[in-house]
Order: sequence, then structure tokens, then C-alpha cells
Amino acid sequence: MGLRGLLTAAALAALTPVLALAQPRVTPVADAPALTALPALAGGRVVAGPEGWTYQWPSARFEAAFAGEAVLFKIGAGDQILHLSVDGAPVGRLVKPAPGLYRIEGLANGRHLVRASVVNEMQAAPARFGGFFLADGQPLALAAPRRQIEFIGDSHSVGYGDASDVRACPGDGVWMTTDNSIAFGPLTAQRFGADRQVNAISGRGIVRNFDGMAGDTLPMAWPKALLGTAPAYRNDDWRPQVVVINLGTNDFSTPLKPGERWTDRQALRDDYVATYVRFVGEIRARQPQAFVILLAPPSAENEIAAQVDRVAETLKAGGETRLAVIPVGEMELTACDWHPSARDQQGISIRLAAFLDQHPEIWQGR
Repeated sequence: MGLRGLLTAAALAALTPVLALAQPRVTPVADAPALTALPALAGGRVVAGPEGWTYQWPSARFEAAFAGEAVLFKIGAGDQILHLSVDGAPVGRLVKPAPGLYRIEGLANGRHLVRASVVNEMQAAPARFGGFFLADGQPLALAAPRRQIEFIGDSHSVGYGDASDVRACPGDGVWMTTDNSIAFGPLTAQRFGADRQVNAISGRGIVRNFDGMAGDTLPMAWPKALLGTAPAYRNDDWRPQVVVINLGTNDFSTPLKPGERWTDRQALRDDYVATYVRFVGEIRARQPQAFVILLAPPSAENEIAAQVDRVAETLKAGGETRLAVIPVGEMELTACDWHPSARDQQGISIRLAAFLDQHPEIWQGR
């Protein structure tokens, strides 16, 4: 089942015990027979299978509710950074954990909500999560809220290096400081109690990837369940009321090089606009109920914003009415490799939230 949103404050309070958490800790478990699988909600673009879930797009999350003093979970193969919480409070951060079974223990005896959130980017290969389990205790039902919001973008949406306060991030510095949970998409979704998908890939654009590098652009990758030669994504439960697109930085941030298919900068702009229009049409065909927001990231001489405006004008001339353009605004870009900082991410989220606050009818599909 797809996770349609974060729990409301009231729902979370109902699951939180009166007693405070004791001293929760996460430990690996060699063997634990007679486990009971917990019904879980999975969020993000994930692929369900007999051994749990596989995922490669950012922002995969898993939640379950139970009554007891401990809960177990299984991790499958794949490099990932997992943030673990119980009742909204952090209990652990696992970096490239070994596949196997783990236990969260030291909880006050009572009702709990456990969450495992994947915060890193996984372009090289997918990762897996095997679900939650109980050795003792009682599974509890967990209902998902109705709001859904999808974010489509590049490294700015991924949260590339956004936990870093310096621009130089050598070695695995970018990977270690990429934290999608503090990027503008998840921040905005949390603000409105909405489930989210973050379908973004660092370095990719609408028609041109960063510095002309090879690889699927976002319109090519977006239909897929995973990256590369993956099958198409299908989930009838995913019906977002809002789709936010933030693309263009990689298309225009570097000069054209000899051998690229565009004869000049204007040809690149025209291709960007035409392809972007078709991409929004593809999204509209799959999600007719969605309100589409085009973010306009800053660039030299407002080049990207001017092309995003052309996209919006073309779509509206073709009859599109559920569409808006929101400028991202200036950013300090002090995270890894001149990327948006945590403060920049908060600023983008504030702009998005202000628009959605002004248009509450969007959540009703109007």
C-alpha cells in the first residue's frame, strides 16, 4: 500500500505513550525466530516484492504502528543512509548498514509509531528494505492521510549536499551530506501532512544533462520504477493533488560543447521549451487531477526563468488551466559544489507553502 501522507498531529499523539521513551537504541540481531510481520505503509516511488521493497528514487519511507517495548526491521542489499524514529523522535542513523535484522529496543511499553526514512541518493544501484516485525507485542492499524504531492527535479530536489555548510566536499562528502529529509519537497509535504514522491536525479535536465553528460534526462527517466533499463512505474493509489517541477539548472548552467546536437544557445532554449511542454502533457495525462507548479530556478540573466515562462505560456495557450509558475528566488548556494544550503531549501519550501496556503482549493482538486 502506498503511504499517502504523514500522520496528523492528533493521530501521532494517539500513538504516543504517556510515558517518555526510556533509552531507545538500535542493535543488529543475529537470529530472532517466530517473528510477526507488521503491516507497513511505504512512501516514495518503491517496488514491492516478496522480500520487502526495492527503491532507487529519493525519499523512500516506511512506517508501522504497534504496542510493545521493541520492534525489529530488516535491511536488504544496497548502500543507503537510514534515519530511524519512534513517535517522531530520532533513535538512530544507519550509514551503509549491513543487510540483516535489527532491533529498536528500550522503548516505554505502550503504543508507538516507527519510521525508517532513506535520505541519500542512489544513482549507482537500488537499495532494499525488508519491513518491520514483532517478537512480542501487538500490531496496530495505521491509516494514511489523503493528501499527496510529487516533486520532479534535479540535485536541488534531491537535497545534494544540503547538510554541508561548506562548498568543498571531497571523497564521499557529497553522499554523506545529502539529506533529502531537509530538502524543500519533504519540508513542504510535512507542512501540509501530505505523502510525497521525490522523483529527482542529480545532474539531469529536461533535454540536456550537466555539462552535456550522458544519461537519461528526467522526461526519459520519470516513467520508470527504478533508474536505467527499469520497467514502467505503476501505482493506482498514487494520485497527487500537486506536482512540482524544478528543472533547467543542468540544461543551462554550462556552455554548449562541440558535438552536442544544438547549433546554438537559442536552439537549446527552443528544444527545452518544446520538450518541457510535452513532459507536462505526459504528466497531465497520467495525473489529470493534479495542479502543476513550475519552479523557476535562478540563473545568469534569468535565462531559465524566461524559458519556464515560455513553457507556461505555451501550455496555457493550449488550454492548460491548472498551472502556476513560482520563482525560486535568490539563494546563498553554500552547500556542496555550490548547491542550495539547508536555509535555501527552507526558503523554497516557504515560497511553495505560501502559494498553497493561498489556494487551499488545490487540495480538493479544484
